[in-house]
Amino acid sequence: MGIITILWEKWVEFRRDFYKITLAAMIAPMMYLLVFGLGVQNMSHGKPYLLYLIPGVVSLTTMNGSFNAIAQNLNVQRLYEKAFDQVMISPTPLWQFVVGQILAGALRGLYAGGIILLLVWPIHTGLIFNALSFLVLFLNGCVFSVLGVVVSFLAKNHADVPRFSTYFIMPMAYLCNTFFSTENMPRAMRSVLAVLPLSETSSIVRSISYGEPYDPAGILVLLAYLVVLTAVGLWFVYRKQNL
Repeated sequence: MGIITILWEKWVEFRRDFYKITLAAMIAPMMYLLVFGLGVQNMSHGKPYLLYLIPGVVSLTTMNGSFNAIAQNLNVQRLYEKAFDQVMISPTPLWQFVVGQILAGALRGLYAGGIILLLVWPIHTGLIFNALSFLVLFLNGCVFSVLGVVVSFLAKNHADVPRFSTYFIMPMAYLCNTFFSTENMPRAMRSVLAVLPLSETSSIVRSISYGEPYDPAGILVLLAYLVVLTAVGLWFVYRKQNL
């Protein structure tokens, strides 16, 4: 019941801010598609660049949507509204609170990615987005939702979350196999980027969209991130650190 309560809270928040959330999910990704996809007319991996770009933009949109949906709101609730104090004394098990946040953030990210797919659908790109694609995107959203939980507890003030986005989220958005391939990067840098969750998500979703075989090890990497970050988030909650 605790998880359902958290999801209901996020659903009410979503309905209240539906237009704001939808517009925010559309503007930046569509600018990427227009500027890079239509403005840069070249080929990548033997395909029009727009076909290379769309899976990457959808992947990074689920990342941004999931992380932003949790990190900012939870940070404000914890530091300023003191709403988390009510959670601590409520009968809701704390692990259900964390799981609810993860699922709610992942669904928000999946919604944002789905909007982009609807917007590019009239182009008839021939790209394939099936149930497995959405499962990987949902898993990616879970990873970045729980990262948002961890960051919200690490943050000492409201400015720390945007700083984290600038230092970590934004570089991943540009470098993790989204706008261009990492094949020409130095080997050491390429090795680091390859194991980041967004790189794995972009690679798997792009392979599926092309109808090509994908590396299932990428799903295991995402699951490993999810397990480790969830454990860290639960540790913060139960130890009541930085409250």
